[in-house]
This record gives sequence, C-alpha cells and structure tokens, in this order.
Amino acid sequence: MTNILWFTEMGMADVAQVGGKNASLGEMVSNLSHLGVSVPGGFATTADAYREFLAADGLYDRIKSVVEELDVSDVADLSRVGANVREWIEQQPLPAQVEADIRTAYATLVDNDPMPESVSWAVRSSATAEDLPDASFAGQQETFLNISGIDNVLAAVRSVFASLYNDRAIAYRVHNGFEHHDIALSAGVQRMVRSDLGSSGVLFTVDTESGFDQAVFITSSYGLGEAVVQGAVNPDEFYAYKPALRDGHPAILKRSVGEKAVKMVYADGTHVGGSTVFTDVPYEDRAQFSITDAEIEELGRQALTIEAHYGRPMDIEWGKDGIDGKLYILQARPETVVSRVDGNVTRRFVLEEHGTVATVGRAIGQKIGAGPVRVMTNLEQMNQFQAGDVLVADMTDPDWEPIMKQASAIVTNRGGRTCHAAIIARELGIPAVVGTGDATILLRDGQDVTVSCAEGDNGFVYDGILKFEEVITRLDEMPESPTKIMLNVGTPDQAFAFSKLPNEGVGLARLEFVINRQIGIHPRALLDFDTLAPELKGEIAERIAAYPSPRDYFVQRVAEGVSMIAAAFAPEPVIVRLSDFKSNEYANLLGGEIYEPREENPMLGYRGAARYISEDFRACFDMECEALKFVRDEMGLTNVEIMVPFVRTVGEAHAVIDLLGENGLRRGENGLRVIMMCELPSNAVLADEFLEYFDGFSIGSNDMTQLTLGLDRDSSLVAATFDERDPAVLKMLSLSIEACLRAGKYVGICGQGPSDHPDLAEWLVDQGIGSMSLNPDTVVETWLRLAKRHREPAQLSPAH
Repeated sequence: MTNILWFTEMGMADVAQVGGKNASLGEMVSNLSHLGVSVPGGFATTADAYREFLAADGLYDRIKSVVEELDVSDVADLSRVGANVREWIEQQPLPAQVEADIRTAYATLVDNDPMPESVSWAVRSSATAEDLPDASFAGQQETFLNISGIDNVLAAVRSVFASLYNDRAIAYRVHNGFEHHDIALSAGVQRMVRSDLGSSGVLFTVDTESGFDQAVFITSSYGLGEAVVQGAVNPDEFYAYKPALRDGHPAILKRSVGEKAVKMVYADGTHVGGSTVFTDVPYEDRAQFSITDAEIEELGRQALTIEAHYGRPMDIEWGKDGIDGKLYILQARPETVVSRVDGNVTRRFVLEEHGTVATVGRAIGQKIGAGPVRVMTNLEQMNQFQAGDVLVADMTDPDWEPIMKQASAIVTNRGGRTCHAAIIARELGIPAVVGTGDATILLRDGQDVTVSCAEGDNGFVYDGILKFEEVITRLDEMPESPTKIMLNVGTPDQAFAFSKLPNEGVGLARLEFVINRQIGIHPRALLDFDTLAPELKGEIAERIAAYPSPRDYFVQRVAEGVSMIAAAFAPEPVIVRLSDFKSNEYANLLGGEIYEPREENPMLGYRGAARYISEDFRACFDMECEALKFVRDEMGLTNVEIMVPFVRTVGEAHAVIDLLGENGLRRGENGLRVIMMCELPSNAVLADEFLEYFDGFSIGSNDMTQLTLGLDRDSSLVAATFDERDPAVLKMLSLSIEACLRAGKYVGICGQGPSDHPDLAEWLVDQGIGSMSLNPDTVVETWLRLAKRHREPAQLSPAH
C-alpha cells in the first residue's frame, strides 16, 4: 500500500488514488512544465491512506450509521450531523505509518527548498470523484494556506479529511447519486506562491456566461486567491482573445477594474485557523489593475496550453508571486457548466417590462428569476428559507448549497463572476447578481423582486414581480434565408451572447454606444485634461486612474468595446459606425457641456461627417481612428469594417475618406471596406457619385424616413406620420439599392424598419438587398418569415 505520491510521479491516471485536483497537478507538472506552464511542486496522500485512517477504531462505521439515516433536506439536522462527523475525524489520530510517511515527505520538501526557513505550504483537498468532466465538487472540501511545521501540516491533513463531510459535500453526493463510501480524499501539500505579496485569481478558457469559447476569462485581485474564490472581494476582470494569443498579437478584449477592497494575506501563525487574515487594500491600489497587460496575456497563453492538453474548457486558479514576480498555476479542473450546454439550442430570457432598480451587480447565468427576498446572515437561519425565495446575503458559503438549490435567484454584496456563489448558481441553473455592495441594506425580507441577468454584464434587481419569457431556438433547424441576416449590436457586453443567435455578422455596431458605456467622458475633456477645472479634473482622474493617460483611456476603451464585438462574430464582418452623437447627446457626457453648442435642432446639426472634418473635432476623431486601426492592424481583427454616418454632400464624402486615410485607414489596405450610411435623400439621389468614395451603402431607414417626409421622429405631434413604407421613402430605398447593384457594391439596411415591419423586410429582399441588420429580439422571427415566403412577391401594407 502506498501512502504518498509526489506530483512528479502522478497524472490523470491516478485519480482513484489522489483525486481529480491532485492528479491534475501531477499531470501538469509531468507534461506541461517544458511548455511554459509553471506549477509549484509537492506531494499528495493517497486514497489508501485515507481509507486506512477511516478504518481505524471503527470510525467509518460510526460515520456511516449517522450519515445514511440523514435527510439532507432537513438543513438543521444536516448541519448538526455534519459538524459531529467532522469533529470525530479531526480528533482521530493518523495511522502510524501514514504519519511517518507524511513526516518523511515533508522533511524532504523543506530540505530541498531554496528558502527552508520561511517556506510555507498549501494543504489542499482532492476528492476521488472531484474535478471530473461530469461532476463538480468546487468549494466543497477545504484548502488551508500558509501552513508550516510538521505538526501543523498533520493537523491540516486531518482537517482536509474531515471536509469530505462538509454539509454541502454530503448533500451534493446524495443529490447526484454518489455513495459516501465510494469517495475518498487525498491531501495535497504544495509549495505556497507568495501571492499575498502579489495577486491571484481564477480564469476560465470559456466565457462562463455565454459559453463563447474563443476568449479566456480572467479574474484577478491582490493577495491570496482564496479571497476571490470565496467571493470576499470584487476582482478585476479581463478577456483575452485566443486567436490573437496564438498569433502573438495584442489580445486583451476587455479590462474592468474591480473594487478590490480587501485582500487575504499571511497571518502571524502557520496553523489551521490562524494562518491567513484579511486586510484593507489602500485606496490608490484599488483604482489600479492588479496585473499588467503582459501578465494577462501570459496567463492566457498558459491557459491555452492547459486547454489544448486536456482537450476541453478548463477552470484554472493562478497566483503571482510577489517575490520572484512569476506567474504560477495552482489548480486546473474541467469546466462543468457551460461546456455541457447543447450548442444547437439558444435560450434567451427576455424581460417584458421594467420597474424600479433596487440594486445592481455582476450578472451570473443570463436568466431571470423572481420571488420574495430572504436576507440571510448565518447558517442558523437556513430553516427559515422557503423554496422560491430570493437568497440575499453578504456572501455565500459552500455549506449554503441546500438552500441555494431552493432559491429562485441569489443576490450578494460581495464576489465576482468566479466566486463560489457564482459557480454554484451556474451549476444549479439559478440567476445570481453578485458584488452589489449594498443588497443586504437595500432589500428587505418579504419584498417581491425580479432578478434579471439577461441584460449584459450588469445584473439588475428590480422592485416587484415583472413579466419575462424564455425564448428557445434550435439552430440546427433554421432554414436558409434569402438574404444575409446580420445583427444590430449596441453594447459590447452582450456581444458573446448575441453571437449565439443565427447571424452572418454585425451590420451595425454603434461607436457612440461604446463611448457612452465604456467611457462616459467627452473626448475633448480627456484631451484637455491638464487644463480642466479642479473638480471636473478630479472626477475624470478617478475614472481613468487604471490607464496610462487620458488619451490612452479613450483609445484603449474604444478598442476594447470594438474588439469585443469583432471577436464575438469573427470571421463574419462587423460594420462599426463611427460615432454619431448629436450635440445634445455629446453634452450629456462628463465635461460635454463645456464643448458642445446649443442647437435648436441637433438632429440636423453638428453631427456625422461634418463633425469629423471640422477643425474643432479633428483631434477627437483621430482617437477614434487610432482605436479602430489598433483593433484591425495590431489585434488582427480585420473583420472590422468602417461605416461613415450622415454624409450630406459628395464633398464631405471626399474629405472624410481623405481624413481616414491620413489616420492609416485606407480602403483596400489590409482588406478594409469603408461603407457609407445611406440615410439622406441626397445620398439616394446622387448615389452613383457617393459610391465613388465608398465600398457600398448601409441604408439607415430611420433618418431616411425622417428627412424624406420632413418630420421630426422625436416629436409626438407628427409621430403617426413616420412610416418607412411610405411610397416616397420606398423610392429612395429603391434608388439606393439599384445604384449599389449596378456598381457591384455592398448594400444592406441597418435601420429599425425591417425589425418593426416584416412586410418591409420581404419587400427589401425582392429589391435585391444584400443584407438586413436586425435587432436581436427580431432576428429569428424575421429569418423564419423570410425563409418561408422568399419565393412569394411581397405585398406592402403601408400605414398611410
């Protein structure tokens, strides 16, 4: 019988002896070290040692007698029995030979360490059914950090053994059909990475919400990673694009600064219960990213190596050593939730009404749930929880799983998208909003709420029970469409999810939406940062603190937003419309009132091409161009195409094309297409002349209707007259389509019309439109209708 195995002598074939977690550590040490994956060394106790320990003095028979009689749905009884069993195990001496072997292995580790006087160890649990592709035991068993001294290590091993009978672990085995006696526990003793002086976190090689598999999702915070895993901290979040990582291009799609208010560090003691402590993070550090761009990309590359070796999406814990500055992989296990989802089926939850927002956090699960609030502060309250309640807590503990299973939704003050609450919510298929900061203060027991995680990265808790529906689409049953169906994508944080809908790319990505959501500051205020009034300068400084400069903030944030959308839909085209804020909309950005004129009719004023070529806005436009050029030429996302809005005259067309060229965005270079938004009557009347400067038209039916009919679409007094199907508007659309077809150039439509009026969509197909870009909620319906009737001539039914 073997009691000890070294990481260097074990792999995935040894799961039955050392459990999934330790077997994976051995697998990486043995097979991936030469490929740049750095895993700290150590040893593991075996399942044989664990079973010998339980067999002594009738311990297992005592455990079996109480556990098999347990009703795990009785949370109070579960808590009582679990606590008794864990106490029995922790008080049981280790068998003499098992203890001797651990002592010998530990002495070898310490003697061979370059820092024997100060080194400490992580003692990790690893269950023999854990981290398998069809089972997730995440967070059920304990890990103890910063343990040193053989007596402390031996005590930690017994505590690891006892954690096989944590409340959640007992309940999970019952609910998933695992026999208690079939599972054994291995304790891994692994050299600590000094992330208490650096940073750490969790990463996934697939997006945990949408299942998008071409990005690595990384969370990071200061200090030991257990703070991130527990949900005690709201970490930084990053996405890195896999193809760019492989090709050596800049790969970061998104950076988000987390609050990072606390960090877990070493305590004075090195024993179980006294080896770590939380401490506050200085405010100036909270505003900065906890890892660098180079480190994000290095983590991404190591993640790709691990994923390629295992052949499946992976869930990985990592740490940065604050002494040697290196990045280490601490654990790797199969991702067990989104990777199981049927890729031929899309499920979208749609909120049909909105109410008052009670609190906001990070969205987990892309679903919607509703019910009465139950604020929980400790395990003793578990018996008060009713099925269908919305669980509200500061943070959740894995032992809360029995009531989490009954919840309609979960809301926490603390935690990020890789904390235990988030992981368990995904496993259970329950929407969760984590990291709100104030849920336990703002929400009260019995209050009816609706928890929506179906609106992008942000999760919203609304007051009251709101109507919602689930829309299910089978992608393998979608018929062929008579024209290309593209999407209008307004916000980058929904791009991964929207890419799952049937589509042939993005026909309209509005840069002003990206600027509004990603930046929220007038570009001139960023350029003039040094000369701003102190109050405004301070507010902007707080927002941009994590970036090298005000200009870099704008360029990088625009690049992040555009690249998120481009990566989500690659290799399909993504047509990005240059910013088309009106002056009143620009004025609403922070600092905007300083720079924007007051116009009587901003809809017809200082916007589009005229703004870009004006001397006052030139420097701002240059920043937009720099961001787009970076995404295309540096990141390699050449599926990004550019659309120029509101080009009044052929002279403006000439000028804006020249200006794009001066910024390194030349038609035809690196496959770049520049499309014109065809939305003014002048564009249709002089279509041939405008097409000399562009690679095609994307028809904007909203402005084309407004300007053809001479009405203000924002005025309720004439709103009834607004109809894209009016004969005069249809004439303009026909002229535009015919000109593009004659020239052999792209023609699509990205306005609201085809989304609102299926009969208009059918008419456009008959006219030869090359593509329609639709709102996501109308894509499937329009696609199916066009496919069904594309051989029948369309009969328009205008409202007037």
